[in-house]
Amino acid sequence: MSHLLSKNRLSKKHHVNGETQTQLVTPESAHWRYVGFEAHQLKAGGSVVIQTGTDEVCAVILSGKVNASTQKEAWENIGDRMSVFEQKAPYSVYSPAHDEIRIEAITDVEVAFCKAPGKGGFQAKLITPEQCQYETRGVASNTRHVCNILFGNEPADSLLVCEVITPSGGWSSYPPHKHDTDAAPAETQLEETYYHKIDPPQGFVFQRVYTDDRSIDETMAVENGDLVMVPKGYHPVGVPHGYQSYYLNVMAGPSRNWIFHNDPDHAWIIERDKKL
Repeated sequence: MSHLLSKNRLSKKHHVNGETQTQLVTPESAHWRYVGFEAHQLKAGGSVVIQTGTDEVCAVILSGKVNASTQKEAWENIGDRMSVFEQKAPYSVYSPAHDEIRIEAITDVEVAFCKAPGKGGFQAKLITPEQCQYETRGVASNTRHVCNILFGNEPADSLLVCEVITPSGGWSSYPPHKHDTDAAPAETQLEETYYHKIDPPQGFVFQRVYTDDRSIDETMAVENGDLVMVPKGYHPVGVPHGYQSYYLNVMAGPSRNWIFHNDPDHAWIIERDKKL
């Protein structure tokens, strides 16, 4: 199995001894500097508390309804979708460094905690669906639906968070692009995680991660609840016929600026698509 693939911890079993965590990636486990990620599945009445430490954290309510709080703020009965495939923007809670986020499940809930180094420059806040930016990009089999959760729509110290739905038989993060070189304004360096969900859940998608020199060249069969780490290189996703793909992206790096570089071998597709 690729070292870039983190399997869903609960994919082959039911909840055991109250276990809720399906994913955990830290800078130490990923052998990089910036991005951390964890996901939890909570039964109604369950709860989880995340201490932010030196990170800022964005808790994305992937599905279900919750009560949420930080040290100074609280929000009740938030969450407006029961599935990530409803094509509704999520509710999210942002917390700065040296704070906490507590999630209490009203219904069964899936929640993702997106982490990156924080300077404490922003206050805890609720990010509503109306504050997100939802758009459809691409044409034909390269069509995908993108929702910016904590991107240009909202300020933060380091974090960039968005989610993408790719229809059956389609491609996304395509043509292949990368953002692994600190060379603004041409390109910025950003680590990235992809947290994948599949509909129906027994399906799979393919994700390739590769560099120009092929020092990294991994193609992974990714199942529901799996996570792919992208330390560098290009990283397209392909979805088999009959299934649709969702993924939550977390990015962070030396600067909070997303400037990507397309693989020159495949950049011609962009000009071709403009004529469609």
